[in-house]
Amino acid sequence: MRLTALSATAAALLSPSAASAISAPRDLQIKPRAAPDAPSGGYAPSNVTCPSNSPTIRGASALSSEESDWRKTREETTRAELKTFLDKIGIADFDAGSYLERDNAWPRIAISLSGGGYRALLNGAGFIKAADSRTGGDKGIGGLLQSTTYLSGLSGGSWLVGSIYANNFSTITQLQENDAVWQFQDTIFSGPSSSSKSIGALDTAKYWKNIYDEVESKDDAGFETSLTDYWGRAVTYQLIGDDDGGAAYTVSSIADADHFKNGNAPFPIIVADGRNPNELIISLNSTVFEFNPFEMGSWDPTLFGFVPLEYLGSNFDKGSISKDGKCVRGFDQFSFILGTSSSLFNMAMLTEFPDEVPSLIVDKVESLLSSIDDANNDIAQYRPNPFLGYNSEISNIADEEELSLVDGGMDLQNIPLHPVIQPAREVDVIFAVDSSADTNNWPNGTALRATYDRAGTDIANGTEFPSIPDQNTFINLKLNAGPTFFGCDASNFTNSEKPPPLIVYVPNAPYTFMSNVSTFDPSYEIEERDSIIQNGFNGATQGEGSLDDKWSTCVACAVLSRSFHRTGTEPPQACKDCFDKYCWDGSINDAEVQSYLPDFRLEEDNAGSSLRLGGAWWTLVVAGATWSVFAI
Repeated sequence: MRLTALSATAAALLSPSAASAISAPRDLQIKPRAAPDAPSGGYAPSNVTCPSNSPTIRGASALSSEESDWRKTREETTRAELKTFLDKIGIADFDAGSYLERDNAWPRIAISLSGGGYRALLNGAGFIKAADSRTGGDKGIGGLLQSTTYLSGLSGGSWLVGSIYANNFSTITQLQENDAVWQFQDTIFSGPSSSSKSIGALDTAKYWKNIYDEVESKDDAGFETSLTDYWGRAVTYQLIGDDDGGAAYTVSSIADADHFKNGNAPFPIIVADGRNPNELIISLNSTVFEFNPFEMGSWDPTLFGFVPLEYLGSNFDKGSISKDGKCVRGFDQFSFILGTSSSLFNMAMLTEFPDEVPSLIVDKVESLLSSIDDANNDIAQYRPNPFLGYNSEISNIADEEELSLVDGGMDLQNIPLHPVIQPAREVDVIFAVDSSADTNNWPNGTALRATYDRAGTDIANGTEFPSIPDQNTFINLKLNAGPTFFGCDASNFTNSEKPPPLIVYVPNAPYTFMSNVSTFDPSYEIEERDSIIQNGFNGATQGEGSLDDKWSTCVACAVLSRSFHRTGTEPPQACKDCFDKYCWDGSINDAEVQSYLPDFRLEEDNAGSSLRLGGAWWTLVVAGATWSVFAI
């Protein structure tokens, strides 16, 4: 029996729904797209001279000037790529090229990748592989990624987004075939194997000593550390093809990468939730934070502001840095931000370490564990709080010296839709890839429903969201067994002139592999890893059209749906047929579901698979504290 420990906080929150073909040579050296940009050259942030235009916090009434300028550049690429994508698919009796020349016809696309640990990373990777023109093949939806403006992820989905961008916007195939990354058969507790060509012969003891020294360097530089620092450093050794797991890699460095500046990749967004001091329950009223290459902050009326990401960790007060205040760079480490978005897994650090781990590492982790109730070290600590004194009349964190952030799925919004339903971003369609573990580790629409429920509250800040049925209806009507469109009738919203995006829901389902592996399973053999990715690919392409030879046409119609409404254009018959087939018609069947054990939608792959059901809760006493433990 494998034991993975969770804090009392996580135990209280962790229902299943809360946790929720270019070939590359194996010795390919992935050139870093993000950069080892931290001034210290390592994990520790550093004090730097403030620029002549001192960084300030801006209000969230519109896009930042940086994002607006970048989007103009990106649109030059997406328009050309979308035309190629639509021409390849060829909607019957429809001239896409002529249509797109109309005023206001161009659609804006987003892809959102849910949380769910390695299951979410791998299933999401299958979707991205299918959507990428470099790996999607001639059939299917290859080119959708190149036509996309925004790519958001949280928790396990953030690992996928982070790994792609930290490795030169590599293809999924390259990440699969490179020996330096995605070697998930080696758990983060034992460290990378000696076969890794990136890190060489790094044994378990040296691996953990490196992590310890890196986190201590941050502490020595005067910044608080927590379990998130250890967790983030460990997980990115698997995700970033660098000798030390990208210790000095910053998310803000993406903004300086040529490919990003030239608009050749979508705008990446990583999501986390705010947590008030000593708070145990993360509710739908919690503030949702986002990290993007330019900024970190929230659109929510409980904050309504953004700080320049590059200067996160600086001494902001009331939105600016005083003349005698300090500017800091290097706080926005990939490790720390990806660890923040997936902090549900912090307590996995309690898992029994291999014998080779030095005692000072074990002692340090146990010391952190014993002080959690006092110091909240089971969360990510952002000290100093960049929003100290900012918007004090509305902010619930303006008086706090420390900003506490947790896993982005803790509020049940396990699909990071919040950033891409903001009216300022003008998104027309969102491909919502759901790898949540709602029932027997399969999704049942809980994440969509949570975002819908939140949209009806004051904290939604004027955002709308399509109607979403209850979880029983999802299962009874098989809305979670394959793709479903939500919000097809654009006139059925308060603001019908600017309706919210159409949601193309793509749930994890068994096509060729039982991909409902546990959220907390820390290791996967290469064959199993690739089978889950292939299963996600099959879900994204509907078995490369074998389940529906018009599926790619329906994807194209979904992309154009809001555009048709905006331009007053009658959709072609091929699109009407698609909407009839895939749009939820509003029907409800809320009869209680006793169990959900879906069958394969395609033939089981040669690797075989096994259904992994949920485990059971146990009790464990460590460092004088009692913890809830999940046996997997």
